Amino acid sequence: MTIVRTLALAGLALSLTACVVRTRPAGPRAAERRNDVHDARVEATTGWDKLGERWVHGGADRDVIHVGRDDGRFTKIKLKAEHSALELFDVQVVFADGTSFSPGTRLVFAQGAWSRDIDLPGGGRAIRRVEFRYGNLPGGGKSQLELWAR
Repeated sequence: MTIVRTLALAGLALSLTACVVRTRPAGPRAAERRNDVHDARVEATTGWDKLGERWVHGGADRDVIHVGRDDGRFTKIKLKAEHSALELFDVQVVFADGTSFSPGTRLVFAQGAWSRDIDLPGGGRAIRRVEFRYGNLPGGGKSQLELWAR
């Protein structure tokens, strides 16, 4: 009888664990997969290309989006805050020829907000990478910054 009771309790525990796993909320990657469909639609209808995205992991963070696309010649960039508000301290665009451009960008983004279109100097240019300094706003959730170019 003890073995049967032990097996029954183990089965019950396994069932409860399975229920907990199934009811957990979807993680950030699931949210991003849903956003990828939306991003493709935006690219198809607006002419803007999404070059990358980065999660803001703390109060103050530094990140780089490596673009490295020699086929893309871009004249403008813009940024979008996803999932939560964020504060952007600095942006530096590094072009394929090694020169860089740093527009004045001390901005606070609401969740879902876009920056203005930022004109890049020198006509259509290939972008090697874009460097960011930013942070989550106190009391807000984890945010993500998206980089778009045209």
